[in-house]
Formats: sequence, structure tokens, C-alpha cells
Amino acid sequence: MEGFAATGYQVMVYLHLLLLVFWLGADAGVFMLGQEFRRRHEHDLPVRLVQLRMLVNLDMVPRTAWALMVPVSISLSAMGQWWVVPASLVWGSWLVGAAWLWLVWDAHLHDQTPRAARNRRLEFWLKLALMGFYLWLGLASLVSDTPIAPDWLAWKALMFGLIFAAAIMIDVAFKPVGPLLVALIQRGSSDETEVPLRRAMDRTRVWVWIVYLLLFATAFLGNVKPLP
Repeated sequence: MEGFAATGYQVMVYLHLLLLVFWLGADAGVFMLGQEFRRRHEHDLPVRLVQLRMLVNLDMVPRTAWALMVPVSISLSAMGQWWVVPASLVWGSWLVGAAWLWLVWDAHLHDQTPRAARNRRLEFWLKLALMGFYLWLGLASLVSDTPIAPDWLAWKALMFGLIFAAAIMIDVAFKPVGPLLVALIQRGSSDETEVPLRRAMDRTRVWVWIVYLLLFATAFLGNVKPLP
């Protein structure tokens, strides 16, 4: 690679690393706010609800980074000649990323409305489709060295698919939290309202840790490239 192509590749590497930093960094903030929200004996309920509002807003950063990681990673693979990516797939990935971003932000800005519920259903099916694509891409490449030849990149694709699976499970596990939060707000803090909420949040956090571990593993593969 020379000249403009080399510069474009380095810019894409920078964007890829930046997205990882924002994803993990903001998610660490989300995790810590969640920790504080759980300490019901240390914070009054109004304070905890402010923490929860901050958590929801901060969570938009990793959600945005995740959506952009799809087109950036595919473009990076093509520009670095790690994978012969059809131009239609590169451009299609950017359209998918843009559509995903719109669904995420429109749902956030119209929260607690039928429009937001519709967007989240569409996002759920989109994430299922992307999960299937990346799992297929990784497994097929490891078995037959095509369409991706380098094993480290094939494993990275497979792990990205597993990140989708774990993140989908976060949404599934988090689903009971909404009604439990409503009960907490309406009836106040007590063992009756807090214990079920804590259990539901604990189930969610298992999948959060899995996402973190997979992100660390994919970052290691992409930077160290320990496999041929």
C-alpha cells in the first residue's frame, strides 16, 4: 500500500481502535453506575434514579460504537487486503451500520413509545441476522480458509458473532427489569421490590462479563495476530 491507500488504511485502523476505546470505556462507566444503583442502603431512591438515567444515556456510547464497528471492521479488512471483500458488501455494511444507528438513537429519543418498541424489535432481528452472518463467516473460514484466509481474522469474526449472541442475551435477561423498576418507583424501596430487581440485574451482568471477555480476546487477536 502506498500514498493515499496507506493513509486511508491507517485512518481506518485509528477509527477501529477509537471505537473499541469508546465501547469499553463507556461500558465501564455504565457498569459502575449500575453498581452504585444497586447500593440501596447507601443512596436514596431519587439519587439512584438519577444514576439510572445517567446509565441509560451513557449506554448510548457503546451502542453507537457497536453499530459502527460493523462497517469499520469490514472496510478495514478490505483496505488492509486481509480479506477480498466485494465492494457491494463494503457499501452494504455502511448502510446496515447507518440503519442500525438510526434505530438505536430513534428508540432512545422516543423512549417509552410504540415507535421505540417497534425500533427495538427491528434492531433485535437485525442483530440476530448479523450474529448469524459473523458466526457463519468465522466458522466457514476456519474450516475451509475461505472467504477469510488468516486464522486470526477468522477467529475474530467468530468471536464478534459470539459478542452479538451474548449482547442479545443481555437484552433478553434485562427485559424483566423494566416492570420491576416501575414497581420500585411506584411502591418504594423494600425487600419486596428490590430483591427481584437485584436478581434480574445480576442475571444480566453475567452476559455483560462475557461480552467484556470476548472484546478483550478480539482486541488481542487483532493487534497481536498470534495465528497464521
